[in-house]
Amino acid sequence: VDRMTNPIGHPKPGFDLVIATDGSCSGNPGPGGWAWVEQLSGRTESGGSASTTNNIMELTAMISALEFAGPEGDLLLRSDSSYVIKSMTQWAPGWRRRGWKKADGKPVLNRELIERMLNLYESRTGRTEVEWVRGHSGDAANELADTLAVEQTTKFA
Repeated sequence: VDRMTNPIGHPKPGFDLVIATDGSCSGNPGPGGWAWVEQLSGRTESGGSASTTNNIMELTAMISALEFAGPEGDLLLRSDSSYVIKSMTQWAPGWRRRGWKKADGKPVLNRELIERMLNLYESRTGRTEVEWVRGHSGDAANELADTLAVEQTTKFA
């Protein structure tokens, strides 16, 4: 299979998969959508909900991308959500150690989704890198993921 048939944007070389994720919500809560774009193949997936939050849609996009990627291979995950990236790579291990409580003792919001995302992330055997992307800055894959997520938001509105 020629993997560079439909590359989206300029994927960073050296990875088996380069996946951009995004979530969208009209109102918070409100109708929302999520999407991911695998930049080397051009494959996409998206979905949504009639009543959700932006953070839930961002988390759902990342979970779906991790499930698609599977545990093996070199993976670059790209997101414009600092919340998702920091939850996955920095905050969640501490929350888990504290019984899913934040530093202030309050329960972690969206725990089930964050726990699922963390388990998928930590169970990867391939190299996994995470990159923050400035939203709405002309990054082709981020823009496509955003467009697909907004389409889902509109569909569920």
